Amino acid sequence: MKLLFQRYSIKEIQAQNFLMHPAELRDFIDFEVRRVYYTTQPKGNSGAHCHMEEKEFFVLIQGTCTAIIDQGNGIEEMPLGVNDAIYVGNYVWHGFKDFSSDAVLLALSSTNYRSDRSDYMEDYAAYQEIIKKT
Repeated sequence: MKLLFQRYSIKEIQAQNFLMHPAELRDFIDFEVRRVYYTTQPKGNSGAHCHMEEKEFFVLIQGTCTAIIDQGNGIEEMPLGVNDAIYVGNYVWHGFKDFSSDAVLLALSSTNYRSDRSDYMEDYAAYQEIIKKT
């Protein structure tokens, strides 16, 4: 299994009355967007996990945070700032921490939300065992 992860910087275009940050999705993701959500007013860390099916594309719209990523090589921490984006394929362990109080994190998802969390793996030791087998 090839784990897919990529870091990007969203470009900025100075228009007459505003800054625009376009992202042609075909340049960043390999899935049809089924769900869009964003987080605001962070009070702590997100829960780290991976998805067996879902792929996600995250863009930090405002503020700062640190992405926690394991692409099969152990945990890495990546500081993110405004206009930083990451593509997180399925089976890539991920989470976020150290949010600034003004952070706004946008997410595009390949799947609809499942309240039963059947696509989530939240046990890091179990994740490591699965990755070792592939």
